[in-house]
Amino acid sequence: MPGGSAAAPKKGMSNGKKILYSVLGVWIGGIVVFVILFGITAHKAPSVASGVFSPTDEFRLDTWFKVGPIDFNKGVLYLLMAVGITLGVMTYVSKRLQQRPTGRLQVAVEWFYDLTRGMATENMDDTMARKYFPLIATLFVFILVSNLIGYIPLPIDSAEKFTLFGAHIPSFQIFATDTNVAFPLILALCVFTLTTYEGVKHHGPIGYLKSLMPGGVTGPIVPLIFGIEILSNFLRLVSLTVRLWANLLAGHLLIAFMGGELGVLVGQPVVSWFLLPIGVAIFLFEAVLIAALQAFIFAILTAIYLGSAVSSH
Repeated sequence: MPGGSAAAPKKGMSNGKKILYSVLGVWIGGIVVFVILFGITAHKAPSVASGVFSPTDEFRLDTWFKVGPIDFNKGVLYLLMAVGITLGVMTYVSKRLQQRPTGRLQVAVEWFYDLTRGMATENMDDTMARKYFPLIATLFVFILVSNLIGYIPLPIDSAEKFTLFGAHIPSFQIFATDTNVAFPLILALCVFTLTTYEGVKHHGPIGYLKSLMPGGVTGPIVPLIFGIEILSNFLRLVSLTVRLWANLLAGHLLIAFMGGELGVLVGQPVVSWFLLPIGVAIFLFEAVLIAALQAFIFAILTAIYLGSAVSSH
């Protein structure tokens, strides 16, 4: 332009915004299509109307086959997978710790070691920390792996099958061993047993019971406080179990409901499509944050309970 500066080129829309607007357009377009095709009148599926389908079907453990007295089902499959992956991870980590820290993967291994080592050393004395650090680290990895594989869809729904090249394949489904209360209960029982063992070993049977009492409590209130402390000690078992079980169960139920089941239950396909982004967001939130957070909480509470067993109030 004569006598003036050249106009600055206009910046185009960023790739992130293009993707966001595209997804938003598909979502809104899908809502319109579902309303046109199915309307807004409820028409429940026969399996829902007859009561055959239930949202709790995801957590039902159907026996696939038996090996002696053991019923092999999807819960056992996920447990064996978690055990195998945990053994592989711990073996790999132990070997990598012997090498010089080079590369991001090695840094991650060092970070994991420092994290789990800190759980033990900050809550126990040196002797106890050396003894129980492997347990704390293994519990953390085992629960984390169990939680994470619970968000991977696998062909485990034997009640619903599809045909592929003539083979009847179970439908894909997500499932976590934590959603069966027996799994966190067994882990909590192990921690409770070890805690009691260390306390009795350190203080003696009577001394351990005395160590549960807060210092400075005297007079007629002693029996009441003693009863509360005994109860709270057993409630640790309940809290460890319920915290892990309830969080994972609630997360999987929310993912299922927001991912499509609510629309099936109310007989509105448009509801399933409308809530799908919320289901995806909850899935990512659970898989990225809750899976690791619950593993961390269980591991650090284990360290705290073991450390408090050999100390006095």
